[in-house]
Amino acid sequence: MFQILVDSGANIPAELVRRYDIAVLSFINITDGKPMVCFTPDLTIEEERAKGKEYYDAIRKGMKVQTGLIGVGEFEEFFRSCCEKGEDVLYISISSGISGTYNAARIAAETVNEEMTNGTSVRLIDSKNASLATGILAIYASEMRAEGKTLDEIVPVIESMVPRINGIFTVDDLRYLARTGRLTGSKAMIGNLLSIKPILRGNKDGYIVQYKKCHGRKAALNTLISLVCDNVVDPENQILGIAHADAYEEARYIMDGICKRIKVRAFIDTTYDFCTGSHVGPETIALFFLGKDRELTGADLLTRASAAVSSQIDYILDHEGRKVPRPDSGNVHA
Repeated sequence: MFQILVDSGANIPAELVRRYDIAVLSFINITDGKPMVCFTPDLTIEEERAKGKEYYDAIRKGMKVQTGLIGVGEFEEFFRSCCEKGEDVLYISISSGISGTYNAARIAAETVNEEMTNGTSVRLIDSKNASLATGILAIYASEMRAEGKTLDEIVPVIESMVPRINGIFTVDDLRYLARTGRLTGSKAMIGNLLSIKPILRGNKDGYIVQYKKCHGRKAALNTLISLVCDNVVDPENQILGIAHADAYEEARYIMDGICKRIKVRAFIDTTYDFCTGSHVGPETIALFFLGKDRELTGADLLTRASAAVSSQIDYILDHEGRKVPRPDSGNVHA
């Protein structure tokens, strides 16, 4: 028997954590100078949604948030307690490309693995992703464990899923991306004025990159629907995930749109975890699914007219409002 561990960035609802017997180490945010544990293990789905609304409402009103890592010592304590009881550990982590948490776990695992003489060990998998992309991998590992598969059998299967599990998302307010350094404050301001809604994704190396820009919220939501439907593989045997930062009705709109086009095994719908969600802001919506890889195709919803608008938007953003002539858009009509 072995223990499956995730950090709270895996975004697994507490109800599913209990059902699948998955352990969680929680990030701790500092909110207006006070520590806040990001994961509460005994909440219902409704209680988690209410807590999410309260949290993201506070961010909307200006609450200051600092996020941090899970320390080496906390990982060591968990790993050692399991191994001393004769249990191996499989930790599936948030991407090392966006958090130092994997590295902290690696250092702790090396220490504990050197100490153990009873044949137990700690194994790590870098999901190179975040939120439910990590959580779904942990659920699949739990299902295989319940089928009687060994840790040695499960690890290569989960590792083979890592380059195939996609995370795509859109944000509502570009100011939050500006705070993380992903774009300048002036670009965020202009983008918000022009109602620019970027589609972002986790690339194969575990970094967040831009996929495309949409003009307007509804266009972004419909693009997410199409990206999932165009790129998902074998959806009838898949768990899909959607995480939202207090955007429940829009999340339902996306889920309904997907289910009208494809049949899926199951959908996990949850509030965006408070650590990574603080960096992308309220109304962020993210989707997670297995494809053949992470190179997205399709979902080109732009007409010729909107493509021309998009090129002009790019030009404005690239020049950050400098007084230069705009390029001619040509004779394009809606």
